[in-house]
Amino acid sequence: MLGVSALLLSGCGAAPEEEEGGSEAANSDFTGCIVSDAGGWDDRSFNQSSYEGLMAAKDSLGIETRDAESQAPTDFTNNVDSMVQAGCDLTVTVGFLLSDATKAAAEANPDVNFAIVDDNAIELDNVKPIIYDTAQAAFLAGYVAAGSSETGTVATYGGMNIPTVTIFMEGFAQGVEYFNKENGADVKVLGADSFVDSFDNRAAGKTLTQNFINEGADVIMPVAGPVGLGTMEAVVEANEGGKNVRAVWVDSDGYETAEIGKEFILTSVMKLMGDAVEDVITESVDDNFSAEPYVGTLENGGVDLAPFHDQEANVPEDVKSAVEDLKAKIISGEITIEAESSPKQ
Repeated sequence: MLGVSALLLSGCGAAPEEEEGGSEAANSDFTGCIVSDAGGWDDRSFNQSSYEGLMAAKDSLGIETRDAESQAPTDFTNNVDSMVQAGCDLTVTVGFLLSDATKAAAEANPDVNFAIVDDNAIELDNVKPIIYDTAQAAFLAGYVAAGSSETGTVATYGGMNIPTVTIFMEGFAQGVEYFNKENGADVKVLGADSFVDSFDNRAAGKTLTQNFINEGADVIMPVAGPVGLGTMEAVVEANEGGKNVRAVWVDSDGYETAEIGKEFILTSVMKLMGDAVEDVITESVDDNFSAEPYVGTLENGGVDLAPFHDQEANVPEDVKSAVEDLKAKIISGEITIEAESSPKQ
């Protein structure tokens, strides 16, 4: 995990700070900017990954960068507007919840370009959606979870009931269902309609996870940003108490980013947001900006399943083989994952 907490990040609603350093290439007249949602840059999830994409573009292209870290939803409009006032050439807004603020700023400033991660609701020539068919990778995670469970019960829950959350949960549940169908099993999924209505209430995530564990779940997938760290606290305590409980992380490779319990992370459903953000910025620097959505899939590497890391030995070999086969069939179109929240292409 990058030491983002040590970076100089602008405060909510304040004029953004200009980043220093980076490559001194010929693109110093281009300013790429980014606005977080309330999770902040060190959320070990989608904000952090997107920010890292901006930093990668800075290093490779030599652009100038600015950022605004939101502390609450009330900061969104001020932070997005501050990027426009600062003269940003492209502003990336991170998350479905910034849709209204992004749309308003884009409508008011048609000559300024924007990209928004995890939202496809804005139809403007100066807004590029960066979206993901996350259900594809979550399907694989559900299959792995079902195939690795010792209790025959797994669980998932969301931070908020929004499409960018439910798409993980739907794909995961379908993966479990497919495992059951193919193997004559009856692995149960708890929490398919459970939400804590927060992306920062770690205590709520811990309590809900403890409830799932008490009901027999031994693999839990939180889709809730930093709330997932509450799940990891519960997982660590359960293992210290003699149970064999594991977690599935989302957005980034949790083994690399989660601050606790990484040894108990079975796998992660990754959205390669950093790569997409860097690509979109590169297109803009090259005067190739377009409003055509970027859709991350297994085929283009926009989504993927993370390695099993410390849990490698705990995933049965036949499950590993099946997952590779399933991935190939999804890419070829032989298997279609039809989650309600999947992006319509």
